[in-house]
Formats: sequence, C-alpha cells, structure tokens
Amino acid sequence: MSAEVRDMFASIAPRYDAANELLSLGVHKGWRRAAVRLSQAAPGQSVLDCATGTGDLALEFKRTVGAAGEVIGTDFCAEMLQAAPGKAARAGLAVEFAVADALALPYADARFNVASIAFGIRNVDDPLRCLRELARVVKPGGRVVILEFGQPTGAFGAIFRLYSKGVMPLVGGLLTGNRAAYQYLPRTAAQFPAGEKFLALMREAGVFSSVSAHPLLFGTAFVYLGVK
Repeated sequence: MSAEVRDMFASIAPRYDAANELLSLGVHKGWRRAAVRLSQAAPGQSVLDCATGTGDLALEFKRTVGAAGEVIGTDFCAEMLQAAPGKAARAGLAVEFAVADALALPYADARFNVASIAFGIRNVDDPLRCLRELARVVKPGGRVVILEFGQPTGAFGAIFRLYSKGVMPLVGGLLTGNRAAYQYLPRTAAQFPAGEKFLALMREAGVFSSVSAHPLLFGTAFVYLGVK
C-alpha cells in the first residue's frame, strides 16, 4: 500500500473511532455483526482480520469463536493498531494484533478458517492480489469475508451522496484535523466496484468455488463472501 495512504490513516488514528461512530451514527457496529454472522465463523475456529484498524471486527469475531478460537488482527498502519490491544483487554477478549500488509501476509497457506477485511480492500494497491492473498491463508472450504461500502441508488442514494460529499469532510475534518482524509475516503468508496461488479472481480481472482453479495442498508454497504 502507498506511503501516502498509510500516512493519512496514521494522521487520523487518534480520533478515528470517535469520527467513525459519529459519522456512521453507530450503524457500522451492525454491519460488522452482519459480516461475522454471514461468515459462519464457529466456536473454536481461527480468523485473520486484515485492515483491522482499531480492532472492532476482530473483537466481534473473537466473541463468536470464543476462548477456544483464535483471532489475529493485522493492519499496515501501526498507528491505527495502537488502540486495539487496550480495547480487547477492556472487553476481556484475547486477540493478537500485528502490523502486516494485506498484499503480503506473513502467514502460512491454509492457516485460517476465515479471513476478513472491512472497509480496507478499496485502499490496497491491487484488490485482485489482495483477494488471492486472503484466499491463500484460508483452508479449503474456508471463507473470505469482505465488508465494503456500496453505491446506493434512488432517493436514499442521493441523500447518501450528499452526506458523503458535504457532511463527512466537514465533520471528519473537525474531529481529526484532516479534512482531506474524509474527502478521500468517500471518494474512493464511490469509485470502487460494488455489487455485481465486485463479484466479477472475485470470480476473476480464480480462487473461490462460490461468491455472493449481501447488501446492507439499501446497498450502502455489502458483505461479500468467497468460499475457497
């Protein structure tokens, strides 16, 4: 991933959770729970969560796999990870966190039951390579889970675009001191392939026996599943 993107996330890391909670009105929590539910993760299984940021999705997976299960959360930005261990400790959840690039994961083939990435695949330099790397570390029959923004249509879509272009940069800039970051994030979300277009990318990766897309909040976000 580019140094510019890493630096951007490093600059907003101290206030990332506060901005995320306010800008999403808390909806992101339900989206993460949906991703875990659709992943079919089960007690005792192992999960790798890439682009984990401050660890929210990793913690949600840990609640599902339980004490006998294993969850590792990775991120290419060390600053984003700084809050994650403390959050896990306060929640009483044993989760390992490590700095790693989703394009070159330091884990063996077929290591995990589930590999996930939430709101991160649009920020990697090569999404196709990322899909293949996530599949590489998953066991045969295991699942790759991608949670990413979509592009809702109709009246709701118009409201969402107005909010993304106007409110997000203003509020995100005030909270984090980096308005440009909150112009970049909704812009990349609007440009990234969603729905059937992203499923086509998953098929192109050539590593999944089946793929599916599950829209959330009128297509504002999608949970994509790929079975290895």
